[in-house]
Amino acid sequence: MKALLLIECQNEWLSPKGKLQKLIEDKDLFETSVTNIEKVLNHARSLKMPIAHVGLRFQKNYPELANGKSGLNKVIPIVGTFPLHEFGSQFYKTFEPIEGEFIVTGRTGASGFAGSNLDIWLRNNKIEDIYLVGYATHVCVESTLREAHDKGYNPILIQDATSAFNQMQQDYVVNEIVHHFGEHIKTEDFTNE
Repeated sequence: MKALLLIECQNEWLSPKGKLQKLIEDKDLFETSVTNIEKVLNHARSLKMPIAHVGLRFQKNYPELANGKSGLNKVIPIVGTFPLHEFGSQFYKTFEPIEGEFIVTGRTGASGFAGSNLDIWLRNNKIEDIYLVGYATHVCVESTLREAHDKGYNPILIQDATSAFNQMQQDYVVNEIVHHFGEHIKTEDFTNE
């Protein structure tokens, strides 16, 4: 069985008011990913493929991150991204879940699996192949790809339906990382299946 995972297709990334918009250096790369996620999502829905929305949401004062001393655990509370029940953590309007699609909860780290109910949903639904789209390619998408591989899934990155902050980061993941942990295809390959 196959499933599509939309990683952080939330306002924090996609809305002009999102706090992460200012980090995007390559706007063309980003805009292409948005267009392609729409195509991928529409195709997956037409196939009635299982779909999971893998967002981030943190409680007030970020207790989940335990006063992190480095990395995302330190930066997220400083920047104030993905606050629970606020605009930034809501799914972007064109990617909002519809009835029957799974919304992952409990996530606390870069990987979609970190602290969440994603693994049990995949296993209970006998899903083995997972298509990954979303943000950012070199951080949360890559972390999810790696952990999916280590948990025994077959992760497939839809490379032009993801975006890093710049082309160099994107290319590094696609050319140097993915083949160790899964596969990569383009949107056209997915929509022609």
